[in-house]
Amino acid sequence: MAREYTQVLKGQNVSFLVIGRGEDSAKKFTEKTNVKVNLGGIDSFLKQEPELPVAAIVCVGVEQLAFVTTHLLNYGVKRILVEKPGGTGCSELSDLVKLTAKNEAKVYLAYNRRFYSATKKAIEIINKDNGVASFNFEFTEWSHKIGPLKKGKGVKEAWFLANSTHVADLAFFLGGFPQEIHCHTSGGLDWHPSASIFSGSGISKKNALFSYQANWQAPGRWTVEILTQYHRLIFCPMEKLQIQEVGSLAISFVDIDDRLDKEYKPGLYLQVKSFLEGNINPFCTIQEQMENMEYYNKMANYN
Repeated sequence: MAREYTQVLKGQNVSFLVIGRGEDSAKKFTEKTNVKVNLGGIDSFLKQEPELPVAAIVCVGVEQLAFVTTHLLNYGVKRILVEKPGGTGCSELSDLVKLTAKNEAKVYLAYNRRFYSATKKAIEIINKDNGVASFNFEFTEWSHKIGPLKKGKGVKEAWFLANSTHVADLAFFLGGFPQEIHCHTSGGLDWHPSASIFSGSGISKKNALFSYQANWQAPGRWTVEILTQYHRLIFCPMEKLQIQEVGSLAISFVDIDDRLDKEYKPGLYLQVKSFLEGNINPFCTIQEQMENMEYYNKMANYN
């Protein structure tokens, strides 16, 4: 992700510097980007008392997100974009919320799918159609791929937060976050013992009915479907938008200007641009993420 952000920042002619820990990863990064890495990690770097940056982007491993963000807040950084989910659970997020408020700072979650060209087009259609009537989504993960991965302590055990919330966040961003939710889970995996099969339903704050399901022990893929009075909008694959009109069985891809999503990691260019320009409306704040944990913990069967 650091390489992806570097490509975007270069594309926007933004001055920046990179802080990293490991020499091997830094060497590979520099070889790929031709950008120098300040080694030693955030602790070592801040001890040098560098000039306070206008903003910071945190894209370290999930287990280090809260740690690095905390150090930046304590140093006085007022605007931070942190990769999802912001922390490994309620305790870390709660501490970040308190510190953010204490320092009168702004911390935003990097849910880049909110910034897809497909998402922007879907919002246009939804607004013309007088809002979302209902929606459904699937967040099946490929356990045969994830199981062998080497991740930091607790990351795979919280995989719904670390990865699947990309899907849930987009669905709720478009259709409204829950005002009422009923969740069911079963099964479990060695690396994700809380559950492996998920289903649920509810009513969103936009008064849209919704449902979801996922089975991490069966075939599947990420999908979001938004239903309005006149259209079914389908994100599958997530960076594309398909549409079905009322009275028709035909499903076709919507013509969108997705040049930026092809040149850069999808959604990332507009996400960074909005962050740097102070256009905060599309973002999930750290406070909102903490509130969303109530639903996410129920959906994943986390204690």
